[in-house]
Amino acid sequence: MKTLVLAEKPSVAREIARVLDCREKQKSFMEGPRYIVTWALGHLVGLAEPEDYDKKYAVWALEDLPILPEKSRLKVLKETGGQFKAVQHLMKRADVDELIVATDAAREGELLARWIMAMAGWNKPFRRLWISSQTDKAIREGFAALKPGSEFDRLYESARCRAEADWMIGLNVTRALTTKFGAPLSAGRVQTPTLGMIMDREAEIDGFRSREYERLTADFGSWQAEWRGANQDARLWDKARSAELAKALEGRSGTVTGVVRSEKTEPHPLAYDLTELQRDANRRFGFSAKQTSGLLQRLYEQHKLVTYPRTDSRYLTADMTDTLKERLDSIGIGPYASLARPLLRRSLNITKRIVDDSKVSDHHAIIPTEQTVLLNELSAEERKLYDLIVRRFISLFYPPARYDAVSVTAEVNGETFTARGTTVKELGWREVYGGDLSDTEEGESEEEENTASRNIRLPEIREGEGVTVRRCVLRPGRTQPPKRYTEASLLTQMEKHGLGTPATRADLIEKLVSSDTIERQGNLLHPTSKGKQLIGLVSPRLRTPELTARWESELERIARGLGKPEPFIRGIREMARELVGEVKNSQAEYKPHNVSNSHCPDCGARLLEKKTKRGKLLVCPSESCGYTRSGEKRLSGRRCPQCHKKMELKEGKAGRYVQCLPCGITETVDKDNGRVNKREQQKLVQQYSKPESLGTSLGDLLKAALEKQQEGE
Repeated sequence: MKTLVLAEKPSVAREIARVLDCREKQKSFMEGPRYIVTWALGHLVGLAEPEDYDKKYAVWALEDLPILPEKSRLKVLKETGGQFKAVQHLMKRADVDELIVATDAAREGELLARWIMAMAGWNKPFRRLWISSQTDKAIREGFAALKPGSEFDRLYESARCRAEADWMIGLNVTRALTTKFGAPLSAGRVQTPTLGMIMDREAEIDGFRSREYERLTADFGSWQAEWRGANQDARLWDKARSAELAKALEGRSGTVTGVVRSEKTEPHPLAYDLTELQRDANRRFGFSAKQTSGLLQRLYEQHKLVTYPRTDSRYLTADMTDTLKERLDSIGIGPYASLARPLLRRSLNITKRIVDDSKVSDHHAIIPTEQTVLLNELSAEERKLYDLIVRRFISLFYPPARYDAVSVTAEVNGETFTARGTTVKELGWREVYGGDLSDTEEGESEEEENTASRNIRLPEIREGEGVTVRRCVLRPGRTQPPKRYTEASLLTQMEKHGLGTPATRADLIEKLVSSDTIERQGNLLHPTSKGKQLIGLVSPRLRTPELTARWESELERIARGLGKPEPFIRGIREMARELVGEVKNSQAEYKPHNVSNSHCPDCGARLLEKKTKRGKLLVCPSESCGYTRSGEKRLSGRRCPQCHKKMELKEGKAGRYVQCLPCGITETVDKDNGRVNKREQQKLVQQYSKPESLGTSLGDLLKAALEKQQEGE
């Protein structure tokens, strides 16, 4: 008898098959003496669509909502139906008596495997492969320690509840908004509150009123200090007052009234989880969260250089302690040799900031594997991301950074001046980053940023020492509005409010971009006019993060066996009814912001302009139509017979045609060979040959040109 192994992707299946000695390759599986390895292609099975329950739901209608089936059904996805049939056939083979689920070791991976098993009718024993890296060693160790499939029943229930909740809330509210307001408006239990946070920030920016101020710096010769008011604010709001103060202080003498020295100890940062890595990659390299996820998946799956990426933990487990030196040895090459090699010559200092079993749920933090790295095999982007992971891992075993912080206060003519400085005593873990003392975190206030800019190296200064103001310098400034979200700062807020999971947040941001509710402008996320209107159309409950965060918390409780699926689903069903009811009763209006001058050739509706990575698209707003074409200006090889400029290639109900917009001249294009129709050419020649047209000379020229063209053909 044989054991069937179900992987999530063909690439993973190939690696498992190689380790298990499955050398017989077939189109949809690989077979060996003991094992058969097959794969899904992501989801092969999904939740049934509304029209699968009743054909009338194929047409979106407000009166049919909400759609809430008593029991959710599954269906084989059409685009991957061939692979499902192959997997189902293998499951029904008489010589297969056991299944090993080897999909991604996470909530979504468990869900796609269980749905395939349910649709294929699998009722024999199954076990679970649960590994955190794709190296040969990890695969062998994982197969030697397979877990009973029943251990992951709660994880599956959590995943099922999440999928059904997204279906009931997302599908019903999206259909309600779209049919009520006659535009493609998408909503969901996680994407809408995320958009809500962006809109709240936009409202803060719109309501902000900037004010001018000045800062006064006194030059004492060997050091400088900044004026501070009674409330420690360094900003002077009255220009006349600041000029008067500067004039009164120049040349005056004063005294150092205080010198405070304190030793600061800064421990190494924690290892990366997915969200923190996405934040860092966005701050340092401008990578989108989706881009980071893709690069990380290749480092994990293709190159086998890092551990499981979709983790929410920043700690390691005790059973990994013996592998840490082996990992350091594998990365101790090239630019990392001088940093990693010294650690191998002594015992590692393993603290609770590195290893803590209580803070690891399904997967530990993202760290390098024991696989030997060949840096020249990585792309430039993969190299950058790998560098972040390696340096963070190495820094775990370096001592804290130690430095002396010095704060000096001086008094001149009754006014207070302060200066702050830093003296490094031991770089510690910052040596791994070249001794960089800058803080990479975002979100500092304006006051903190200005204070940080004055953390300079100070000379030896003693309390009671006399000082003289050699000159005063006034620096203008202006209060700044709150910063728009970058992907890094948005991920921070999503994590803080429990919106989504590390594995889903990147896709949620991309969904907001693709639905034209937000757009990227450089590294900043801006809401569109559509997004601004949409957030006003949905229920206030759905656009704030608190409700969704409670749902995510309950899903986590279900996964841990502390909550029940049934009450959660009942609550979601009731919420869907209420949200749809609010849309039905809404008196609001929606005005499409991106209506073009072009009409849909199929249904006649005005096409909407949509920005994509491939350029501008023109999209039909009708859900039942689906017509889409490029919105970019396409020039044909045909020139206007009047102004001789190249004519634009367009498409209408009668097919393709070319048009000169300035002159208004239009010519049809032959559907078979894409050439201008000869009959139309002759009509044009006759038209422009008439005296009342543009004159005989132009007609003669056109006729001669056409005859010459025909001779050449």
